[in-house]
Amino acid sequence: MLRSFGKACQSQANQNPGKIAEKDKPHLTSALGPSSNAAMSAPFDSILRARLYGIVDLGYVKPEQVVEMTRALCEGGVDILQLRAKRATPAQVETLARAMHPVTRDLGVPLVINDHVEVAAAVGSEGVHVGQDDDSVAKARAVVGQGIFVGKSTHSLAQAEAAQVEGADYIGFGPLYATGTKPDYVPIGLQDITEVHRRVSLPIFCIGGVNAARAPEIIAAGARRVVVVSAFLLASDVRDEVRRLKAMLP
Repeated sequence: MLRSFGKACQSQANQNPGKIAEKDKPHLTSALGPSSNAAMSAPFDSILRARLYGIVDLGYVKPEQVVEMTRALCEGGVDILQLRAKRATPAQVETLARAMHPVTRDLGVPLVINDHVEVAAAVGSEGVHVGQDDDSVAKARAVVGQGIFVGKSTHSLAQAEAAQVEGADYIGFGPLYATGTKPDYVPIGLQDITEVHRRVSLPIFCIGGVNAARAPEIIAAGARRVVVVSAFLLASDVRDEVRRLKAMLP
């Protein structure tokens, strides 16, 4: 099924080119409500513990390779894994998510669906992620329910603060550097990393051009959590590269 889906994705692409900080705890635990059980709280707890966020991006990974890449990233040690398939239809995203979820679940890694809140709800993923131009956090939560965490992309201090007010459970902050994953986005650099951690009490995952060579300066600038995309997906040994970068994180 995934192999035939890969051909369908390619056809569509041709047609349409294009350690837990104490201050982090109150927001996420309060989001669950007093009557929440342990099963519901587990995904939110995982966000608090997470330091390394991986993404299976169909811009780098063929659909038929998604399950293999998912296993490699999880076994390497990513704490969270997102599926990002910008040019795929919701049905195609759901097919991939359903293939990934048994792997991530067995290895104890929360699965996040990018953009497609209905797919996240249908599959029962642990999280969903929305961008600045996607559904609001409130709308996403209305679809997926209270047991699935909602993340939000932010590209400035103002957007980061707004996402916290909006009720996001975590934010992505970047892109720090120019990146082939999102070539249209202007890099924001490293200068605001310390300040965003001062202003925002949510878990903050710094994203955009993150790799092992840059990790020391990103951490020195104040990052506690990072997202890595191409540096993992293009590595000759995915598991080793994940382990190597994770060992650098605070």
